[in-house]
Amino acid sequence: MGNKKKKKTLPFRLNIIFFGVFLLFSALILRLGFVQIVYGDDYKRELEKTEDITVNTSVPRGKIYDTTGKTIVDNTPKNAITYTNTGVKQAEIIKTAKQLAKYINKDTKKVTERDKQDYWIMLHPEVAAEKVTAAEKKKLQEKYPDEEEYNKQVYKLQLERITGKELRTLTKDDLEVIAIYREFTSGYKLTPQIVKNKDVTDKELAIVSENLEMLPGVDTTTDWDRMYAFNDTLKSVLGNVSSSERGLPAEKLAYYEARGYSRNDRVGTSYIEMEYENVLKGQKEKVRNQTDKSGNVTSTEVIAEGKRGNDLVLSTDMELQLEVEKIIAEELQRAKQSAGTKLLDRAYVVLMDPYTGEVLSMAGKRLVKNEETGKTEMQDDALGNITTTYNVGSVVKGATVLAGYKTGAISPGTVLSDTGIKIAGTPLKKSWTYMGNINDLTALQRSSNVYMFRTAIKIGGGNYEYNQPLSVSPSAFTTMRNYYAQFGLGVRTGIDLPNEQTGFKGSNTTLPGFLLDLSIGQYDTYSTMQLAQYVSTIANGGSRMKPHIVKEIREPVSDENELGPIVETIKPKVLNTVDAKPEWIKRVQQGFKMVAQTQKGTAYTYLGGKSYSPSAKTGTAQAFYDGPLRSDYKEPPEVYNLSLISYAPSENPEVAMAVMVPWAYQGSVDNGANKKIGERVLDAYFDLKKERLQDSDGKGKKEE
Repeated sequence: MGNKKKKKTLPFRLNIIFFGVFLLFSALILRLGFVQIVYGDDYKRELEKTEDITVNTSVPRGKIYDTTGKTIVDNTPKNAITYTNTGVKQAEIIKTAKQLAKYINKDTKKVTERDKQDYWIMLHPEVAAEKVTAAEKKKLQEKYPDEEEYNKQVYKLQLERITGKELRTLTKDDLEVIAIYREFTSGYKLTPQIVKNKDVTDKELAIVSENLEMLPGVDTTTDWDRMYAFNDTLKSVLGNVSSSERGLPAEKLAYYEARGYSRNDRVGTSYIEMEYENVLKGQKEKVRNQTDKSGNVTSTEVIAEGKRGNDLVLSTDMELQLEVEKIIAEELQRAKQSAGTKLLDRAYVVLMDPYTGEVLSMAGKRLVKNEETGKTEMQDDALGNITTTYNVGSVVKGATVLAGYKTGAISPGTVLSDTGIKIAGTPLKKSWTYMGNINDLTALQRSSNVYMFRTAIKIGGGNYEYNQPLSVSPSAFTTMRNYYAQFGLGVRTGIDLPNEQTGFKGSNTTLPGFLLDLSIGQYDTYSTMQLAQYVSTIANGGSRMKPHIVKEIREPVSDENELGPIVETIKPKVLNTVDAKPEWIKRVQQGFKMVAQTQKGTAYTYLGGKSYSPSAKTGTAQAFYDGPLRSDYKEPPEVYNLSLISYAPSENPEVAMAVMVPWAYQGSVDNGANKKIGERVLDAYFDLKKERLQDSDGKGKKEE
C-alpha cells in the first residue's frame, strides 16, 4: 500500500501577517479613493498654482521740511479709481470698462484715431473681416507664412479700410469706454493702473465702491498730489514729480524698471525730488498673488505693508528765504529805475554756514515777459545760483593775492605801484582810481586792479616795461586756475543737486592781457554758489566745505506736526584744504575786514558800523551781454556785472554770503544793487536771529 499524502498547511502566524497586509492595503485604497473623490479638485488646484510677488498700490512720497521744522512740501490726498488686470480676456476687460463707464465721467481727449479703429473692430468683427477678401488673404498667407505676422497684416488692412463714416457711428458713451479701456490696458498685469484720479466726485467714488462686485479688477483708493506750502518759493530747487499720467520718464524707463518701478509710478524728475528719489519714494505694499495655469488670480495675500517715503529736512530757513527773496525782488525793481538797466533782469544770493557747508538760503529772481499778457513778471530762479555763471569781477582778488603768496610773486606786505599797465599795442589797463604805492591789504581794501595785474605778471614770469611787448608763460593760466579751484572757483562745488555748471574758461592763453583779466575776475566765469564756497573757505581758515541743502533724513510719522526719528544726518565734508599758510589766509581776512569796516573800503558805505562786524569784497566786471535779448544786437553790448562776497562776524563767522547781479548796468551809472542787496540780506539774517533769541528768552522767563 502506498503512503497517504499529507495536506500542507500555512502556519497560523503567516496567515495573521497576510490578513494584516490585506487590511492595510484596503485602508490605503479607501484613503486614496476618499482623497481623489473628496479633495481631488482642491489638490489639483494647488498643483496648478504659481506664485507671483508684485508691488501694489503706490504710497505717498516723503515730506520736505525746512531747518526749523516747517513743512515745505507735503502730499494732498485725492480720490482715485484703479484697475488691476488679473489676466482676464479682452472681452471681460471691455465688459468691465462698459460697466464702469455707467458710473463715472471719463475725459476722452486722449482717445486717438487708432483707439477708435481698434474699438470699432471689436464691436463689428464680422464687418471688419469682410474688409479683406479671400483672395487678399491667400496672397498674404503666401507672403507671410508665419501665422502671427499674417494676422498682423490682415488686421492692418482692416484698420486702413475703416471709413470715417463708420467711425462716426461711435457714440459719446463709446468714447468713454475706449478712454477707460486705454487706462485698463496701459500697464503690466497684476499692477494697479489709475483710471481716474482727477476730479473724482464723492458720488462717483460712492457708486463705484457700492458696485465693486460687478466691476472685477476695479477698486477705489486714495491717491495724492504734491503740495507746496510756500507756493513758488524755492520751487525750482525743490524740483518736480512726474504725474501718474506720465509715469516713468521715457528717457529713463529701463533704469527705473530695473529697480522695480512700474511704468505708471511717479518719480522725481528734477533737482531735490530727483536727487533724493531713493529716500522720498517710500516702500510700496507687496502682495503675493496666487494664479492658476491660465494666469487667473485665485487669491491674494499682503506680505508687506506700504510705507510713506522718508522725510527730508533742509538746511534752508524758509522765513529767512522769504525775506531774502523779497529783498532781491525789491532791489531788482528799484535798480530797474536807474539809467542803463535795459538788460538787467536777474539777481542771486546764497547764504552758507562757512564751517558746515549748510545752505541757509539759496534765492534768485528773474524778470520775465509773459508772452500772453505782455506784462513783465518776477519769477523764482533760485536754480540760477548753480546753473548760470558770469564774470564776477574783483571778488576773486583774495584768491589772486593768495596765489601770489603761494608762488612767491608777492609776500604779505609787498608794496607795488598802482600806475596803470600799458602793453604795446593795447589800451592802458588801470584801477578805478589811482592809489599810489600800496601793499596787499590796501589793494584788497580799495580794490586795486593794477596790484593784481603786477602779481599775475610775476606769477607768469613776465618782465613788464611800460608800452613794451610783454610775454608771460601760458602755464600761468593753469597755475592760477588750479589755485582758484582750491577755493571752489571754476569747479563743481559738490552741492547735492544735479546739473551744476562749472563755468566758462577763456580759451586764449597766449595773450598776456587775458591773464591780467583772469586775475581780476574778468576772463573766466563763476556761479554764485562757487562764490559762496570761495568766501566760506576764506572765512573758516582754508577748508573748502561741500555745500548741501539737505540736512537730515527722517522716518515718517503719522503725526502731521511732528518730525520722525533721524535716519541720517548729513555731516560736514571737507573737500580739500587750501595750500596756504594760516598767516596768509589771516592776511586776506584782514584785507576783507578793511573792505567793510574802514572808510576807504569799497563796501564801507553799506556795511561800515554794523554791529555784526562783517568782512567783505566787492566786485564789478566789465563783460559782454549774452542774455535773452542778445538777438536785438548785432554785436554783444558791453555791460557791468556786480558782485559781493561777505561773511560775519569777522571773528568766528557764522554766515557767508555771495551776491550776484549780472548785466546790472550799461554806461557809467553804477546802481550799487550788489551792495544794497548784500546789506539788507545780512541785516535780515542777524535781525531774525536776534528776534528768535528774544522770543526764546521771553518764553523761558514766562515758564519760570
